[in-house]
Amino acid sequence: MTTQETNSKKKVYNLIIVDESGSMSIIRDQAFAGMNETLQTVRQMQRKFPEQEQFVTLVTFETGHTTCHYNNVPAFQTKDLDWKAYVPSGGTPLYDAMGTAISKLNAQVAEGDNVLVTVITDGEENSSREWTLKMIRTMIEKLKQQNWTFTLIGTDNLDVETMARNFAIDEKMQFQQSAEGTAAMFARDRRSRERFNCFLAEGKEMERGSFFDEEA
Repeated sequence: MTTQETNSKKKVYNLIIVDESGSMSIIRDQAFAGMNETLQTVRQMQRKFPEQEQFVTLVTFETGHTTCHYNNVPAFQTKDLDWKAYVPSGGTPLYDAMGTAISKLNAQVAEGDNVLVTVITDGEENSSREWTLKMIRTMIEKLKQQNWTFTLIGTDNLDVETMARNFAIDEKMQFQQSAEGTAAMFARDRRSRERFNCFLAEGKEMERGSFFDEEA
């Protein structure tokens, strides 16, 4: 492949931010499996749409640590996570995790690139030290004008709609915090991710707020 062909490809950056706080232990098996299935889906999208270049950044977080499992890695260089890579504990520094991951990726992408940010949590912010809601919202509002798509996925104990509105995130989904509910959520997210890439391949834009609308 020539340099010109590589440069002409549409770049798609998949940023996945997953809560690893203690309460996620209830659905650890399904969350772990879902993350790996999402990685598999991104690799599948790379095969299905060779005119695109898929990149992955996968971050999990809790008060004890934030782990960057993949940092802007080409899809075909990713592998499924090892079971020991995801061990829920601690609290929920949601703002710090989002702010750090999003700002870091923003420094790596170029104008015209396509970015899909997925945030999955079962709790509200409770332990951030560096980022505030206002800072996150301001950054998201700016990046939405630059081909960035943000999705917020939260459990049924949260007011996901209000959380999303506070973040200025248009695409949101609520799921039941059970084995079945978590598996169904990841399956729906994967189908939506596939639709997103189909739209990009066809040069179309998804209507705002329709990311998870499977009848759109």
